[in-house]
Amino acid sequence: MTGAPGPRAARPGAFPTSGPRARRRGAFPASGPLIPRRDAGRDDGPSASGPRATLRLPGPRARRLALGLAAAALLAGCSTGTTEAAPDTRDTPGTRGPSAAAGTAATPDPSRAPTGRTPDGTLLVADFGGDTVTFVDPGEDGSGRNGAPIASVEVGTAPYGLVVGEDGRAWVATAEGVAVVDTRERTRLALVPYETESGPVTTGEYRGGGMGIALAPDGKHVYVGVNVPGGDGAVEVIDTTTREVTGSAPVGMRPFDVDVSPDGREVYATDHDSFDVTAVDADSLETRRMEVAPYGTEGGLGSWLKPHYAVVRPEDGKLLLPFEGERLAVLDPRTGEVAIEPMTADTHQHGAALAPDGTLLVVGTGPIGPDDEGPSLTVRSPDGAERFVPLDGPHEDVAVSEDGRTAYVTGGFTRDGYWNGITVVDLDDASSEPVRLEAGNRPLGIAIL
Repeated sequence: MTGAPGPRAARPGAFPTSGPRARRRGAFPASGPLIPRRDAGRDDGPSASGPRATLRLPGPRARRLALGLAAAALLAGCSTGTTEAAPDTRDTPGTRGPSAAAGTAATPDPSRAPTGRTPDGTLLVADFGGDTVTFVDPGEDGSGRNGAPIASVEVGTAPYGLVVGEDGRAWVATAEGVAVVDTRERTRLALVPYETESGPVTTGEYRGGGMGIALAPDGKHVYVGVNVPGGDGAVEVIDTTTREVTGSAPVGMRPFDVDVSPDGREVYATDHDSFDVTAVDADSLETRRMEVAPYGTEGGLGSWLKPHYAVVRPEDGKLLLPFEGERLAVLDPRTGEVAIEPMTADTHQHGAALAPDGTLLVVGTGPIGPDDEGPSLTVRSPDGAERFVPLDGPHEDVAVSEDGRTAYVTGGFTRDGYWNGITVVDLDDASSEPVRLEAGNRPLGIAIL
């Protein structure tokens, strides 16, 4: 497959106030007042200080709310079509879903595998379409050119997210438990089973088991979001020394992502199907739920307009949650208040990462309506200026190199349309074309060793 076309010019970082684009969104202030409310009859667990904050949209509803309402009777995931699809009832252990569109998974080349320890800079991806993680040589100077997969390690069914500590151990959230992998020796050390009952071990987008995963700043604990199909999930705490679950806290539905505050005192689960973020006290495991729904919650499970991934801004501890390439929700976890900033890519968005200089990278998976843009990588500077790099097909997650010069975007995607590889984007050279690097089997989570 050929590389995607070169990056488009940066767009101004502001919403239009008139014209078709403004009308299809519905007018709203870039950072407007939040109207507190309580949802009658809804049990959201311990609340944040004060009422839950919800942004009400004045004027006409955005076009996407109609899409969400039309799909309200369906279980919502994320796709590139115009309606949501219900879970694939054919999804059984050992089934990997459609492969014709995805192509054959890239096979590691043993001759390229280092005989000693895995080199720094090697990429590690979670193979959601397999039972493995794959180690990937990122090529010349990390550019993707002449790169290739070098080895795979079995970890457990349908691995989703992963995180790597300074000791070289990777913690991989699978449907069965959290796998512990020695990335230097490329071996699995253990599989830590979940204490939360999440149903039969299956594969596919709606499978139970681990999703988002994060490591405490001191490396002593791992926090994994456990999806319980059809109900609220949990964040389980794993002691990294004993490799045992030491505690659990209730969170919302389908914890796509898990993050930790810079000081390690709080853990945040981004709860996709309940439109909220759950803050978990790392010591007491007490929780509070904060709604993050810049388009409202109409449509319920059928809505497209839900939080997916978040990043924690180091300087102030606020969470950044992108929505639809249109709105960046900035959540202050201390107050539960949400401010909205404009975004410009106009595409359904998933994975996010922060570069060392504060640049925000956001993966656009593609359109959910006829007037949306295609897949892209948004490159957003700390002052809000954006440019975006078109991608060839849906992608899911992103990691950025230590020097902030290169982004690695996984092609796995949680639904159909994925491809078995990584797109490498040169963040310094806006005129360069992305490099497509075949690697893994429906790769989702990614880390740089």
